[in-house]
Order: sequence, then structure tokens, then C-alpha cells
Amino acid sequence: MDQQPPEDQDGSAAAGGPLTCYRHPGRETGIRCTRCERPICTDCMIEASVGFHCPECVREGVGGGHHRAASRPRTLAGGSVAADPRLITKILLGINLAVFVAVLIAKQSGYPLLDDLLLFGRAYSGDPSGGPEGVAEGQWYRLVTSMFLHQEVWHIAFNMLGLWWLGGPLEAALGRARYLALYLLSGLAGSALTYWIADPAQGTLGASGAVFGLLGATAVLMRRMNYDMRPVIALLVVNLIFTFNPWGGIAWQAHVGGLVAGALIAIAMVHGPRERRNLVQYGACALVLVVVVMAVLLRTAALT
Repeated sequence: MDQQPPEDQDGSAAAGGPLTCYRHPGRETGIRCTRCERPICTDCMIEASVGFHCPECVREGVGGGHHRAASRPRTLAGGSVAADPRLITKILLGINLAVFVAVLIAKQSGYPLLDDLLLFGRAYSGDPSGGPEGVAEGQWYRLVTSMFLHQEVWHIAFNMLGLWWLGGPLEAALGRARYLALYLLSGLAGSALTYWIADPAQGTLGASGAVFGLLGATAVLMRRMNYDMRPVIALLVVNLIFTFNPWGGIAWQAHVGGLVAGALIAIAMVHGPRERRNLVQYGACALVLVVVVMAVLLRTAALT
């Protein structure tokens, strides 16, 4: 629950300590409301014509000439501020869980739904004359469907926890459309790199590429907000250790592809100059998509 400090407190720690959000005392921040100068975190900051405003200043319409800008609050990346800042994250969680349940039900019924949606580069089940089974034979949809597949409970549990922890703050900071573009393009980049490098007959699945994209974007956002980078660096190191563990079984290509794409898109999202922000953001997303398509086309040409 949001808490507010007494009137004589600005949300900072003890004298000489780091600033903390006046509505969330446990969150360090380097940003202040440009009207009242209270410290605000990414969940509370609302973009105005100059700098950022806190929710109270927006509601009160403080600042005469700033009232019109404050009445149309924007996120850090220029997106619209939503009443539910985790709506897209909840929908993505629901889709992943629904697909997981559908695969389990299909398996119990004897239908190999998992095989129909896995990311295969080029593979055949049984007789090679039975028909195409992979991306190289034209089933490009596998690049997307594999992003929502999980086979083990621990696999979907880890990915969904990562999606919830990382996705909510990012969705609040970027806005729904930009956040969804970040998630999907990171997942596609992970699928494309897997298709490019991995054994074409090896099936892969999971939302890890998209989640690693969120991890890369979180690092960029925390750097932009002047937050302590040590927690996210430690989380990244731990995940990379698991990614490249000697026991195998993890598609490291998806992790690396998603991480790089997510970081690059996030840089454009939060560092693009305000006067050309949409152009920079859309251009970065388009560039990642073009690279994904070109990688898939070139790999397909090499396999066929």
C-alpha cells in the first residue's frame, strides 16, 4: 500500500543518506518533482512539459502554464499513464499459463500440441516425407508460439516470476504499447538467434528470451534513473551463470538474443531526445525487427 510521510518530510533518508520516494519510502531515487521537489520513483513520476511531476501535483493542476501538460501525464518513455500499470504483464502471464495448461490437456488426450508449436529449425517427425515441421519449411509462426511454451512446472514458474518482477515496473515506466513491443521483439530476437545458431533439429521453447529482454531493459532503466546498479548486475550475473552452465539443456542463444535486443530497445525508449522520441523509439523497434527477419531469411536459405 502506498504511504505518505508527514508534511515536514521529503521522503529522504537520514541526513546525508540517499533520497527515497516520498510515497514509497523504501525506494531510492535520484528524481524530484519539478514543482514541489519531492523525490519520486519510476512508479510515481509523471512526465510534464519540463521534467517530471508527482501524482499530487498532477491532480492539483499545480503551476498555471504547466496545468495543460500535467493534465496529460506521460510515462518516462512518453507513453500514456494507465490506471492499471500491470495490465499487459497480467495478460502475458495469462497467455503463458493458458498455453501451458492447453499443452498438458492435449498431452493427456494423446495429441502432440507441443510438437506443433516448438521452435524447430528444420525437423521431421518420423518419415521425412511426412511433411514440413520447421521454420525452414515455412512454419514461421514457431518463432512466436515457442515464446509462450513451457514443458516443466519449474520452467514456467521461474519465467513467470521473472515476468512479474521485471515486467510491472517496466510497463509503468514505458507505457503499455512500448512495453509490449519490448517484450515481443526481445522474444523474437531470442528465437531468431536460436534458429540462426542452434542445431536445426533441436526443439526449443520458453519465454526466457523475452524475460531476458526485460532484464536488459531493467538495467538500462535503472541506470537512467541513477539507481543502485548492484542488484540488477548481480541478478544478471546469476542468470548468465545458469545460462552457460556445464549441464546444458538451456538455449543460451535465446537468452543472449533477448538480452541484447531488450537493452538496445530500452536505450532508445528512455534516452531518445524528447523532440524526436517517437522517431527514435519506432526506428529502434523497426531495426530490431528487420534484423530478426533478415537472420531468419538467411538461415532459411542456408537450410533449404
